[in-house]
Amino acid sequence: MTIYIALLRGINVSGHNKIKMAELKRTLETMGLHRVQTYIQSGNVLFESKESSETLRQRIEEEIRAAFGISITVVIRTAEELEQIIANCPYADIPLAEGESIHVSVLTETPPQKVVDLLSASERDNDEYHIHGREIYFLFRRSILDSKLAKHLNKLGDTVTTRNWNTMNKLAALAKAMRV
Repeated sequence: MTIYIALLRGINVSGHNKIKMAELKRTLETMGLHRVQTYIQSGNVLFESKESSETLRQRIEEEIRAAFGISITVVIRTAEELEQIIANCPYADIPLAEGESIHVSVLTETPPQKVVDLLSASERDNDEYHIHGREIYFLFRRSILDSKLAKHLNKLGDTVTTRNWNTMNKLAALAKAMRV
C-alpha cells in the first residue's frame, strides 16, 4: 500500500465550497481508501491505497462532486514525493523574520510556460520564488496578504493548490507516522 496525501483546492475558503472533514473522511473511506485522516479544515487528507495517483485523483474528484455537489481539483502526492518537496525547498534553512513566510504551490502537472512567464514578469518587491518540477516555492518577505507576488497565485489556474510551510511539514510528519 502507498501512503498518499491529497490536497483539495479551494474548499472551506471564505464560506465557499464547504466540506466538513468528518464527512470527507467518511466519503473517502466508502471509496475503499484505507487509514484515512484529515488535517485542518483546508482539505488535507492522508490515506493508503494500492491505486495510482492519477486514478485516485479522478475518483476522488468525482466522488466529491457526487457527494458534496462541488467541482474541485485534487492534487495528490505520495509520502515519498512530499519528503522530496520538503527536501527541495530552497528557503527551508533561511531564518524567517516577523511576518515572513514560506508557501508551496503544488500542481497537478509541471507549470506551463504561461505560469513561468507570469511569475517572472510579476512585480515581486523582495519576495522570491523557485520552480522545481511540479512545485513552486515562495518566500514572502511581508505578509502574504500584502505581497504583490502573492496576488498572482490565483492566476496560476485550477491545477494548483497552495499550502504554508508549517502545513507541509505537519503533513510530512503525519505521513511518516503512518509508516509505523
